[in-house]
Amino acid sequence: MNQIGAFVGGVGLFLLGMRLMTAGLRMAAGDALRHILGQWTHTTRRGLFAGFLITALVQSSGAVTVATIGFVNAGLLTLAQSIGVIYGSNVGTTMTGWLVVLVGFQVDIQALSLPFVGVGAALNLLGRGRSAALGEALAGFGLFFLGIGVLKDTFGGLGQAVPIQELTHSGILGTLVFVGIGFVLTMLTQSSSAALIVVLTAAAGGLVPLQAAAAAVIGANVGTTSTAALAVIGATANAKRVAAAHVTFNVVLAAVAAILLPVLLAAVVAAVQAVGLEPGPATYLAVFHTTVKLLGVALFLPLTPRLVRWLEGHFQDPVEDVPRPHYLDKNVLATPVLAIDALALELARIGGVARTMAREALSTEGADNRQLELDYQTVKTLVRAVEEFCTSLQKTELPADIAEILPNMLRIARYYHNVADMALKVAQMQEALEPIEDPALAEVRARFRGDAVRLLAVADPLKPDYQESASEAGLQVMEGDYQAVKAQLLRAGAEGRIKVRQMVSYLDEHSIMRRMLEQTAKGAQYLGQVWTVVARYRHENQPEAGAANGAMPN
Repeated sequence: MNQIGAFVGGVGLFLLGMRLMTAGLRMAAGDALRHILGQWTHTTRRGLFAGFLITALVQSSGAVTVATIGFVNAGLLTLAQSIGVIYGSNVGTTMTGWLVVLVGFQVDIQALSLPFVGVGAALNLLGRGRSAALGEALAGFGLFFLGIGVLKDTFGGLGQAVPIQELTHSGILGTLVFVGIGFVLTMLTQSSSAALIVVLTAAAGGLVPLQAAAAAVIGANVGTTSTAALAVIGATANAKRVAAAHVTFNVVLAAVAAILLPVLLAAVVAAVQAVGLEPGPATYLAVFHTTVKLLGVALFLPLTPRLVRWLEGHFQDPVEDVPRPHYLDKNVLATPVLAIDALALELARIGGVARTMAREALSTEGADNRQLELDYQTVKTLVRAVEEFCTSLQKTELPADIAEILPNMLRIARYYHNVADMALKVAQMQEALEPIEDPALAEVRARFRGDAVRLLAVADPLKPDYQESASEAGLQVMEGDYQAVKAQLLRAGAEGRIKVRQMVSYLDEHSIMRRMLEQTAKGAQYLGQVWTVVARYRHENQPEAGAANGAMPN
């Protein structure tokens, strides 16, 4: 029971350390992850290097995968570039094993880890911003090695007490058993790094034979796919494609590695002896893990174009164009800058639908009310999704500049919802309005509608030539037109040229049109301010020529 408790505690310390270290490093790095992904993914091969580097630094392939999904959703990375990052992230996970081999088995772990915990806790409690995040990472680093130390001691005792080598099967059955054990370990801990550490320390303690431990490493690699599969439930089609690439890479590679297991292990042992590394189960497994991942890259890299075509053909979202978010993905909530990107994209999409509805409502040929009702439901659904996404985002640790613009995101959503609502009302009112034959009224109403359509055209903050002053000038012109229509309607009613009932109905119609246009201009103004922040990030981190188009769609 003591050894079971020590095992559970060691795994818990390791997992807690990994979580703190990853979260702290990601916060301390600020926009570094975004910058590297933005600048270093010009080709699939460069994306591979970027994925490897970031995963090696933050010790979390999950964080890299989430950021990659966000970049694909935001249109800053193509699927081919994101797959390169996935390859590199898989190779980067091997650094955990090397960290354990080169540090965890070579130094006094307690002497190394406790100072890190103490210094890190002090920084986290006393510091602010990045210094506090760095303290969290240091404390996590210390707990990480404390957990390894506990596992080393636990497996050292178990290796003498449990004759597990006598219980293992030879041949394919034994390989499959330990592949399954590695898979289950990763499923339970939701961390391939945790499963790998358990296997490394068990092998180093003499509890597990080398070939069985290598099979468990293969299983742990397959187990990482469960995290990706769970992460994209209900996610966007782009997220599913990235996750499918991750699953395909690891499952195919596991099958190849299992078949070639004896050959690969023999080559690993020979290579370790040839280069003069210290022989031992942990070293052999670290080299084996790295060799398997590099083999996977060598196999998949030439096949990437075919993989991309296959993913695009088999992971299409059949309801991508119906009322559901295209860009709001729960996976990007962990990276606030990417979450703001996603919100800006979705708001731009809502604004485009709302402006289309407003133009249709202003049409002199009569609006298609059925289509307007469908568009209104789209806007209503998307606005609700934006509000829920903002609520989830508010629960995360937000940088100051992002926290400041988040209320404006909600304000923009409400403006565009109001525009859609009033456009539908105007269209419905026009069906019941009695036509007016008065020439003077027809002239001012036509001028009002024409200037209103021009205002809708300039109130699009995503156009390269957008200027807030042009939108304000359009509002002033529209206000003058409105007052002219109002005066003509009142005069016509007073002179008996139209019925009073008609006058009131047309006054109500134009009043709603006026508010609809005002709300459109306000939405454009605030979205323009938000887009300025997003565009600054994009300009600083825009991929070089050949990257995906970063312009936001209407």
